[in-house]
Amino acid sequence: MNLYFDNGSTSFPKPAQVSLAIAEYLTTCGGTDGRAAYGRVQQATEMTEMCRDNVAEAIGCCEAEKVAFSINATTALNWILKGMAPYQRVWISPLEHNAVMRPLTQLAQTRGIEICMLPALSDGTVDIEKLTALPVTENDIVVINHTSNVNGAIQPMAQIAYWAKINQLRLVLDSTQSLGYTPVFTDAWELHAVAFTGHKGLLGPTGIGGFFSRELLSPLVAGGTGSKSDQYDMPEETPDRYEAGTPNLTGIAGLNAALLHRPEPLHTREDFMSLIDEIASFDGVRVLRAANPAMQSELISFTHAHVQPSTIGNRLFFDNDIEVRTGLHCAPLAHKTLNTFPTGTVRIAASPYHTAADFELLAKAIHHACK
Repeated sequence: MNLYFDNGSTSFPKPAQVSLAIAEYLTTCGGTDGRAAYGRVQQATEMTEMCRDNVAEAIGCCEAEKVAFSINATTALNWILKGMAPYQRVWISPLEHNAVMRPLTQLAQTRGIEICMLPALSDGTVDIEKLTALPVTENDIVVINHTSNVNGAIQPMAQIAYWAKINQLRLVLDSTQSLGYTPVFTDAWELHAVAFTGHKGLLGPTGIGGFFSRELLSPLVAGGTGSKSDQYDMPEETPDRYEAGTPNLTGIAGLNAALLHRPEPLHTREDFMSLIDEIASFDGVRVLRAANPAMQSELISFTHAHVQPSTIGNRLFFDNDIEVRTGLHCAPLAHKTLNTFPTGTVRIAASPYHTAADFELLAKAIHHACK
């Protein structure tokens, strides 16, 4: 049985090839990236560029050279939001994570940018019909959390992207919870920038993520790149401009293996949707989910009228060894939008490795824990 349901925090288990690739890099290669011309370095550099190409394919982008690696999506979002050409106003969804809200709050305090909320429906998804009435200008940017880490609602990106295009707005996508589960179409949606992480839906290791940017960003970190070493300024060329210092090659090795060896799911979408309906049928339970089932990812959370989320989480673990996330999930704005602040929720996030039998056991345990 797979009793780990906290894949919204980090995925587990990983494909077996992930740990094997990391071990192989550490034991047989060990070279750094782009810092010399001997065999180990060439091998490490080829692996890095293969992973970069595979990430570009995963996000629907044909310009792999504009994909840069960082330690996670949070760092990537800081790169994007703080490195873009100046903007005075940013439009956000009401389901944004603190990886967006905290950098924007800093920018509001230091640069005076204005943070504005996009109109939304009751589940936090953007209300497309009301976008045309917004007083946007060409210098505004838009930041969208593709999939909520609280209720799993998927934003209608094709329609948002069309609105951004006709208004000449720079559109930034946070794909932290979506990539690996929900398709991302960077080029088709004409996204200006995308942040990603490797350790969630992509099933890679922790400590590796990154971003794509059409715009040449101001460097957030400066240092050695192995290129243009005669200059004190950071290179203009990407991705070198963003990748100062020795990269996380063990993370890149693991992520590349995860991208190449994604498993087939052991359950169907109908299995997960049935799980949602069963949990929602329990007395006192309120399930947070997308209003439109077609826009629901395999992540939900719930509350109980009388039992605190932390109590339910403890009962699930100590009575059944079931691991879930409770609390605010680093997304207070989403919880305020969904009226679950400040107590938060119990969150369930599935992975390809869950079976229908795992869901059945989980449902029974939740029913017992809510009594």
